Amino acid sequence: MGVKVEERAQLGANAASKTPRTARGERTLRKILDAAREEFGERGFAESSIVGITQRAGVALGTFYTYFESKEGLFQALVRDMSAQVRDEVGPSLAGANDALDGERRALEAFLRFAHDHRDIYRIIDESEFVEPAVYREHYETTATRIASRLTSARDKGEINADLSEQDLNVLAWGMMGANVFLGLRFAVWDDADAERVAGAMSMIWRRGFTG
Repeated sequence: MGVKVEERAQLGANAASKTPRTARGERTLRKILDAAREEFGERGFAESSIVGITQRAGVALGTFYTYFESKEGLFQALVRDMSAQVRDEVGPSLAGANDALDGERRALEAFLRFAHDHRDIYRIIDESEFVEPAVYREHYETTATRIASRLTSARDKGEINADLSEQDLNVLAWGMMGANVFLGLRFAVWDDADAERVAGAMSMIWRRGFTG
């Protein structure tokens, strides 16, 4: 999706991922991450194994330890990778929007399509609350921050209510994100609804609330 694997899998100072230095290494890391998504998505963290992941990826067990020190380290990287994939999927949808709220409608529609095609993201992100709570919080905080930043820009351009404070916009960003998450669960994971129609219905609420 235009972003290198190592950028998605980058961990903090205490994490256990090693950045690949070659294109071949990037492809191998991508295989491991994709296999981990399948393994964790199907079996959950506790029942998943490094052996199962390497078998799915078609790589040697020793290759796993070239990139990760533990199953926990891989899980951290996977959550960040999936979070970045959502970002990369939604980002291009903002281009060409008529205004900020039209951009949010497009972003929600793109997210619904992504959630439909990657249903396991819900199980993995939800499980991270208990397996890697810091990464779970990071996922939602960074997502809300991106939304709040877009809302701030919209306010400054006069596209939404100019009286909204930074705190107001932060609250609204978390509210929008929460709505998006549950809309994805209900209409993309549990059902196969029309993403454009769902996003359009939600957009009507946003436009009335933000411009009133």
